[in-house]
Amino acid sequence: MNKKKLVFLTGTRADFGKLKSLISITQESDIFEVHIFATGMHMSRKYGYTFLEVKKSGFKNVYPFINHDDIDHMDRNLAKTIDGFSHFVNEVKPDLIIVHGDRVEAMAGAIVGSLNNILVAHIEGGEVSGTIDELIRHSISKLAHIHLTSNEEANRRLIQMGEDKSCIFNIGSPDLDLMCSQKLPSLEEVKNYYKIDFSDYSIVMLHPVTTEIEKINKQVKIFVDSLIESNLNYIVIYPNNDLGSDIILQEYSRLQKYKNFKVFPSLRFEYFLVLLKFSKFMIGNSSAGIREAPYYNVPTINIGNRQNNRVKSNTIKNIDFKKNEILKSIDESLSIGKVEKDVDFGSGNSDKKFFELLVNKKFWKISNQKQFKDIT
Repeated sequence: MNKKKLVFLTGTRADFGKLKSLISITQESDIFEVHIFATGMHMSRKYGYTFLEVKKSGFKNVYPFINHDDIDHMDRNLAKTIDGFSHFVNEVKPDLIIVHGDRVEAMAGAIVGSLNNILVAHIEGGEVSGTIDELIRHSISKLAHIHLTSNEEANRRLIQMGEDKSCIFNIGSPDLDLMCSQKLPSLEEVKNYYKIDFSDYSIVMLHPVTTEIEKINKQVKIFVDSLIESNLNYIVIYPNNDLGSDIILQEYSRLQKYKNFKVFPSLRFEYFLVLLKFSKFMIGNSSAGIREAPYYNVPTINIGNRQNNRVKSNTIKNIDFKKNEILKSIDESLSIGKVEKDVDFGSGNSDKKFFELLVNKKFWKISNQKQFKDIT
């Protein structure tokens, strides 16, 4: 088989964590030439300049691209990413573009690939949520030729959307590859690295809901007031850079005078996993509370509509932005402790399943000419 060129597109610390094991297993092989297009939040110093994390991972052929300015405009970021990625693809001429999730950077990758007759593989399509992310994710699925899903329920949704079931492959959630790894650092090592001196703590991750921007001021104030009133130790991680993130960061500035809060623009993904594994609970509206936290049996307090209908689990409590509900849920999470998971996102071997697909000659015969498949 001729050496195939693969391009992984990453725009955030989160999707890089999902792609990491897949990049590793293909880059270590002699039969693939692997490139990484790093853009989005990776290039923002405000959010920790996580492009350095991509570089320090030891991967080759990493291309940085700035697709945003100081103004939150998802449409402009999309347009800039399409332009930059199009020029990159024209130079590299890949055989396959791999994108993840529901960010505008992934949509840009799918648009460029589909319009240039290059195969596009979409990781974790077929999921549902409650915001603009859902529209973006399903749009990417319609543009992609190959679907690498995390569960059978997602498979069924993609088939319902008219996707060809012969192009849908359930490989599980790739971040489980890292979560199961024996190479994760110790909790002591992570705490020392980030100068965290809490014995017990919980993790806070709240992202803006762009379709509810008019409510965000009130919601975030209630959220921060509740955290302060709970008088617990928290590790707080910055939101993503969507419209409304500045409002959240402004509220977080109130936490500076409290010793029981440690606020970080970003955390290394492996280090974040270790902190999550040993946390009392996770609170906010991040997908990490829906996907990673249940795997570690950590209770999640999911607030608001961002993850609507995503996953139903006995480890996840869904509530509204009401102080009494938040404080009550915090008390309940502390009292129940670890909760046995009841969701399935794979077995931590997505990288091997991915590699097996790519070395199969049938995979490369998948057509870039898509047609809607009626349910029979």
